[in-house]
Amino acid sequence: MNENNQLRDVFDAIADPTRRRLIHLLVDAEELPLELKGQFQMGRSAVSKHLAILKEAGLVLDRKVGRETRFRLNASPLREVQDWVAFYSKFWGTNMLRLNQLLEEEEE
Repeated sequence: MNENNQLRDVFDAIADPTRRRLIHLLVDAEELPLELKGQFQMGRSAVSKHLAILKEAGLVLDRKVGRETRFRLNASPLREVQDWVAFYSKFWGTNMLRLNQLLEEEEE
Protein backbone atom coordinates (compact mmCIF):
# COMPACT_ATOMS: atom_id res chain seq x y z
CA MET A 1 0.00 0.00 0.00
CA ASN A 2 1.18 3.54 -0.56
CA GLU A 3 1.04 6.74 1.48
CA ASN A 4 -2.74 7.06 0.97
CA ASN A 5 -3.24 3.93 3.09
CA GLN A 6 -5.32 2.39 0.35
CA LEU A 7 -7.74 -0.44 1.01
CA ARG A 8 -7.82 -1.54 -2.64
CA ASP A 9 -5.13 -2.02 -5.27
CA VAL A 10 -5.02 0.76 -7.88
CA PHE A 11 -4.64 -1.78 -10.68
CA ASP A 12 -7.77 -3.59 -9.50
CA ALA A 13 -9.67 -0.30 -9.35
CA ILE A 14 -8.80 0.72 -12.92
CA ALA A 15 -9.34 -2.77 -14.37
CA ASP A 16 -13.03 -2.10 -14.96
CA PRO A 17 -13.99 -0.01 -18.04
CA THR A 18 -16.78 1.75 -16.13
CA ARG A 19 -14.33 2.93 -13.48
CA ARG A 20 -11.88 4.07 -16.15
CA ARG A 21 -14.69 6.06 -17.73
CA LEU A 22 -15.53 7.59 -14.34
CA ILE A 23 -11.89 8.62 -13.96
CA HIS A 24 -12.00 10.17 -17.42
CA LEU A 25 -15.13 12.14 -16.50
CA LEU A 26 -13.49 13.32 -13.29
CA VAL A 27 -10.43 14.52 -15.21
CA ASP A 28 -12.66 16.68 -17.38
CA ALA A 29 -14.55 18.18 -14.42
CA GLU A 30 -13.30 19.53 -11.13
CA GLU A 31 -16.10 17.81 -9.23
CA LEU A 32 -19.05 15.66 -10.15
CA PRO A 33 -22.20 14.75 -8.26
CA LEU A 34 -23.25 11.13 -8.00
CA GLU A 35 -26.08 11.94 -10.40
CA LEU A 36 -24.30 11.47 -13.72
CA LYS A 37 -27.42 11.70 -15.84
CA GLY A 38 -27.06 10.07 -19.23
CA GLN A 39 -23.42 9.08 -18.70
CA PHE A 40 -24.01 5.41 -17.82
CA GLN A 41 -26.65 2.84 -18.57
CA MET A 42 -26.87 1.73 -14.96
CA GLY A 43 -28.57 2.88 -11.83
CA ARG A 44 -27.35 5.27 -9.20
CA SER A 45 -26.43 2.44 -6.80
CA ALA A 46 -24.21 0.75 -9.41
CA VAL A 47 -22.39 4.03 -10.12
CA SER A 48 -22.06 4.53 -6.37
CA LYS A 49 -20.41 1.11 -5.98
CA HIS A 50 -17.89 1.92 -8.72
CA LEU A 51 -17.10 5.26 -7.06
CA ALA A 52 -16.67 3.47 -3.71
CA ILE A 53 -14.07 1.15 -5.26
CA LEU A 54 -12.21 4.14 -6.72
CA LYS A 55 -12.38 5.81 -3.32
CA GLU A 56 -10.96 2.70 -1.60
CA ALA A 57 -8.04 2.85 -4.01
CA GLY A 58 -7.47 6.52 -3.14
CA LEU A 59 -8.36 7.64 -6.66
CA VAL A 60 -11.51 9.54 -5.69
CA LEU A 61 -12.17 12.01 -2.89
CA ASP A 62 -15.65 13.02 -1.87
CA ARG A 63 -17.29 15.80 0.08
CA LYS A 64 -20.82 16.56 1.16
CA VAL A 65 -22.54 19.66 -0.18
CA GLY A 66 -25.90 19.75 1.53
CA ARG A 67 -27.61 16.45 0.73
CA GLU A 68 -25.39 15.84 -2.28
CA THR A 69 -22.04 14.07 -2.37
CA ARG A 70 -19.57 15.46 -4.87
CA PHE A 71 -16.57 13.53 -6.17
CA ARG A 72 -13.21 14.62 -7.50
CA LEU A 73 -10.17 12.84 -8.82
CA ASN A 74 -7.04 12.24 -6.78
CA ALA A 75 -4.62 11.21 -9.53
CA SER A 76 -1.56 10.63 -7.31
CA PRO A 77 -2.19 6.86 -6.90
CA LEU A 78 -2.00 6.57 -10.70
CA ARG A 79 1.74 7.25 -10.38
CA GLU A 80 2.11 3.59 -9.39
CA VAL A 81 0.55 2.58 -12.72
CA GLN A 82 2.69 5.08 -14.60
CA ASP A 83 5.86 3.75 -12.95
CA TRP A 84 4.92 0.16 -13.76
CA VAL A 85 4.21 0.98 -17.42
CA ALA A 86 7.41 3.05 -17.66
CA PHE A 87 9.46 0.06 -16.55
CA TYR A 88 8.05 -2.04 -19.39
CA SER A 89 8.25 0.75 -21.94
CA LYS A 90 12.04 0.66 -21.45
CA PHE A 91 11.91 -3.06 -22.22
CA TRP A 92 9.96 -2.49 -25.43
CA GLY A 93 12.15 0.46 -26.44
CA THR A 94 15.27 -1.66 -26.12
CA ASN A 95 13.72 -4.56 -28.02
CA MET A 96 12.50 -2.30 -30.81
CA LEU A 97 15.98 -0.84 -31.15
CA ARG A 98 17.43 -4.36 -31.41
CA LEU A 99 14.80 -5.32 -33.99
CA ASN A 100 15.58 -2.20 -36.01
CA GLN A 101 19.30 -3.02 -35.94
CA LEU A 102 18.60 -6.59 -37.01
CA LEU A 103 16.44 -5.44 -39.91
CA GLU A 104 19.09 -2.96 -41.02
CA GLU A 105 21.74 -5.72 -40.93
CA GLU A 106 19.53 -7.99 -43.06
CA GLU A 107 19.05 -5.22 -45.64
CA GLU A 108 22.81 -4.86 -46.09
